[in-house]
Amino acid sequence: MAVAQRRVTVLGSTGSIGVSTLDVIARHPQRFRLHALTAHRNQDLLVRQCLAHQPAYALIEDASAAESICGTLLAAGCRTEVLSGRQALCELAASEDSDTVVAGIVGAAGLEPTLAAVRAGKRVLLANKEALVMAGPVFMQAVRDHKAELLPLDSEHNAIFQCLPSTFRTGGLIPPGVRRILLTASGGPFRTLDAAALATVTPDQACAHPNWEMGRKISVDSATMMNKGLELIEACWLFDLGGNQVDVVVHPQSVVHSLVDFEDGSVLAQMGNPDMRTPIAHALGFPERLDSGVEPLDLMAIARLDFESPDMQRFPCLRLAYEALAAGGTACSALNAANEIAVAAFLAGRIRFTDVAGLVESCLEQTRINELATLEDALAADIEARRLADTLVQGLEVRT
Repeated sequence: MAVAQRRVTVLGSTGSIGVSTLDVIARHPQRFRLHALTAHRNQDLLVRQCLAHQPAYALIEDASAAESICGTLLAAGCRTEVLSGRQALCELAASEDSDTVVAGIVGAAGLEPTLAAVRAGKRVLLANKEALVMAGPVFMQAVRDHKAELLPLDSEHNAIFQCLPSTFRTGGLIPPGVRRILLTASGGPFRTLDAAALATVTPDQACAHPNWEMGRKISVDSATMMNKGLELIEACWLFDLGGNQVDVVVHPQSVVHSLVDFEDGSVLAQMGNPDMRTPIAHALGFPERLDSGVEPLDLMAIARLDFESPDMQRFPCLRLAYEALAAGGTACSALNAANEIAVAAFLAGRIRFTDVAGLVESCLEQTRINELATLEDALAADIEARRLADTLVQGLEVRT
């Protein structure tokens, strides 16, 4: 029996999630057709993707870059229509010509187009955790109101989803009998590094993740453990949990992607090689299983699995995420905004690695926490926190 072909839009196609998504889709041409690809600034890779996959549309943020891409594609005989700008991005995400949207844009920039896809009732494969960190109640209410199908792509949240009963769908109540979620963390590249040495680590060292291939921003978040803090907040919204029901467990092998602890004493875990194509293939094919191209897990080669508690003294960003979640309102939006500014400053060599957590904490202490009832509330908090964080970065630069 033939399976209906899904029409897919990939937001952030030139990032690590987008590249992995296109790899999985290329393995199943009979099941998927690419409707649109979008990128922030990686013009060369977007051109190569268009030539390889022939989507109906491509989008890049800058208008002049879009013109250049259009000329290149036309000369190569590719009929992909090239768009630009924020408004066009949201329109592509909501277009009735696609039924599946992969939300792979990193950071706050992904919130509005991802929400546009949700409001259009799409199947949304969510890798943009910031959408839930910044606007969790607004986002999840939109999922329910517009009957969108939300499938998590982060390996940890996808693992949790796979371990829950098959009847569970995000946006609903967590099934009875779940006691807690165990969210695994690799511990990043500095898990065993002496605390005194953290002040002198370089951006390149922070981006050298031992297990995963990721973009630089997410790699730094992993090194500070803020990534796990953001995932903690995301998990609470996806699975209707309180922060006291989610424990973070450091697991350096990154083979157990997360676990669900049930009241009867059963603990279910999802395991696999650390490759994002596994959760992507799961979500693309759901509820069926697809070949992802990932090598089978060889437990004999791994030989051992280790687990330990996170060190919140050395990596205070995780503590800050728990505190922002408990504070509620716009606190998580401020947390994310301050972190994005701090990480960008660290990557640019303006502040030290150990300044990141301190800057985020100072920003949270000085930012007004307001009610979060609308998208505008989240965006206003984001703007305010960014302004304060920029000022704090300037003060740190003087000292550094």
